[in-house]
Amino acid sequence: MKTQWKAMILAALAVALAGMAQAGSVETTAPVVVKTSPVAGSKDVDPAVAEVVITFSKPMMDGSWSWVRWDEGEFPEGAGKPKYLADRKTCVLPVKLQPGKFYALWLNTEKFRNFKDAGQRPAVPYLLTFQTKAAK
Repeated sequence: MKTQWKAMILAALAVALAGMAQAGSVETTAPVVVKTSPVAGSKDVDPAVAEVVITFSKPMMDGSWSWVRWDEGEFPEGAGKPKYLADRKTCVLPVKLQPGKFYALWLNTEKFRNFKDAGQRPAVPYLLTFQTKAAK
């Protein structure tokens, strides 16, 4: 698993560097994740949270996403279909979280690149991790 993780990080860096090589403006570079809810790295997420919300740096193609499993047991259980909000920068994944559990999910990878902006540029891969509070 560590080898796969390292390969994905290197792929993400390669995509980011490629985007920088053809840089010039926000419009011409790959979209990036600018905000997540739960906040990436959080260790005390309420298991009652019903959505994973991702905000990108620019408007994205509707109906196109790659919510990718890092590991089967660490991907949130789905509770509906993903959707973009009206701003087309924010994508919402309905989920059912469990208490005291670590979650990890990729938003795009080297292989799965369907989070794309309106110009069909794939977003830079992003690994979102968080942990829910233990049951009381």
